[in-house]
Amino acid sequence: MSANYRAIARDGLWDKNITFAQMLALCPLLAVTGTATNGLGMGLATTAVLVASNLLVASLRGIISEQVRIPVFVVLIASLVTLVDMALNAWLHELYKVLGLFIALIVVNCAVLGRAESFASRNEVIPSMLDGLAIGLGFTLALVMLGMVREILGSGTLFADASLLLGDAFAFLEMTLIPDYKGFLLMILPPGGFLAMGFLLAGKRILDGRLKKRATENLETGEAPANTATAT
Repeated sequence: MSANYRAIARDGLWDKNITFAQMLALCPLLAVTGTATNGLGMGLATTAVLVASNLLVASLRGIISEQVRIPVFVVLIASLVTLVDMALNAWLHELYKVLGLFIALIVVNCAVLGRAESFASRNEVIPSMLDGLAIGLGFTLALVMLGMVREILGSGTLFADASLLLGDAFAFLEMTLIPDYKGFLLMILPPGGFLAMGFLLAGKRILDGRLKKRATENLETGEAPANTATAT
């Protein structure tokens, strides 16, 4: 059966988002999202690991025995995280210092091992890479959204120090949205992360409910839903 690429992308980005739908990877999510810049950096690093690990697992699934698959997956993921950690230290050292231990902790991010086990080990290379990319971008979206809320309310800026942490190419992202804003310290601290996360989760639930209601009404009136995916 051929893969439904549109469904894979939608699941990773929204329907089965590892943060907003599955409530996974909350430790790095809440720990590094004091600013949107930190969230973007962490999300891109995790995405790189997800894509590469799914690629390797899908490529090697035919020669990895069932009995040792989990240890092998862990070794592959740990090796990739080590490479990402070293690359950030070499080329994005300021971001590396900010994210610190949480880069190495991508190894124990259950979403990475979960996608390797539940998807990549059962599918071909291209769908597996797309799954890793969609899951990673969905996680990045969650990190950036949470970081944006906390940063705007906490300091009145957006993507502060992007050029310093991510490189000069990201300087255009830096904005001061509220000039002379004294800041709301709570939003930068851990309790602010929990509050912002709760409101974002509630917003997604409300939006999902409205979309489901609209789809039901369309079916009752005989109209095809606008976002119906067609299997490829």
